Amino acid sequence: MTDTNAASPAAETAGKIDIFNVNELVGNAGTWLVTSGLKIFVILIFTLVAIKAIQIIVDQIFGRLFKNHKDDVEIQKRTDTLKAVTRNIAIISLAVIALIMILGELGIAIGPILTAAGVLGIAVGFGAQTLVKDVINGFFILLDDQIRVGDVVDIAGKSGLVECVTLRMTTLRDVAGNVHFVRNGEINVVTNMTKEWSRYVFDVGVAYRENVDEVIDVIKQVDEDLRADEAFRDDILDPIEILGLDQFADSAIIIKARTRTRPSRQWAVGREFNRRLKKKFDELKIEIPFPHVTLYMGQGKDGSAAALNVAMQPTNKG
Repeated sequence: MTDTNAASPAAETAGKIDIFNVNELVGNAGTWLVTSGLKIFVILIFTLVAIKAIQIIVDQIFGRLFKNHKDDVEIQKRTDTLKAVTRNIAIISLAVIALIMILGELGIAIGPILTAAGVLGIAVGFGAQTLVKDVINGFFILLDDQIRVGDVVDIAGKSGLVECVTLRMTTLRDVAGNVHFVRNGEINVVTNMTKEWSRYVFDVGVAYRENVDEVIDVIKQVDEDLRADEAFRDDILDPIEILGLDQFADSAIIIKARTRTRPSRQWAVGREFNRRLKKKFDELKIEIPFPHVTLYMGQGKDGSAAALNVAMQPTNKG
């Protein structure tokens, strides 16, 4: 009789082979973890530490270079912009080096990858001309110091406060809080409204019957009072400049003036000046006219004119 409980030699051999394969797999995995795995772990830790060190070193370097200009707003803007760009370039370069080292520890041949990356880079360069244009244009924008973080600019049809500048992109936030991402390749003209100092231009309209010299004296007095105010004294750099009677408009004569302020403070100064000027005009009964129309019915050569019939309608007070 055949013993059905006895295992066949083939089954015993298969079991031994499976156990051997598992043991070999575990052994290989342990060896890899001790060698390559440990190296990859060290590379990752070193990369994270190096990134943190780069941030500290960049901050220290720029802090030492511009430590004597901490109170200069313009120098601080440029420092923040250059510091951010330098930090990003250094971190990206370090990450690429770490990735190449990790690929090498995984047994992936780096040489063919670098060669393929070079060929691919050339192909992408032809197809990604817009990206190349963005980077090149961004480099010259930073080199020429056209835009800094904290500036208020008008670029590519968008205006707002510069929050971030990179080699590829400039980020703006407008007065409504909307964020605009403008590619540097789209920037042809930069209008910087807060470069070193700012201006606010006033177009003061008064009625034709008012004395121009009197109005100019009132404008100067309001400016003097504003510059004496502690809240605005440090923001206004020069006394107001009266440019004179600028134009004869339909309903008013326009007196143009301008003032020079610290960067980004022109709007606050201008609004406060307009508020005080309106209040002063009200006190002195100086008229700021509403738009009005003068009707002229015409006159013939014989001196006759067309009749103008005016009807008075009673006001309904009910």
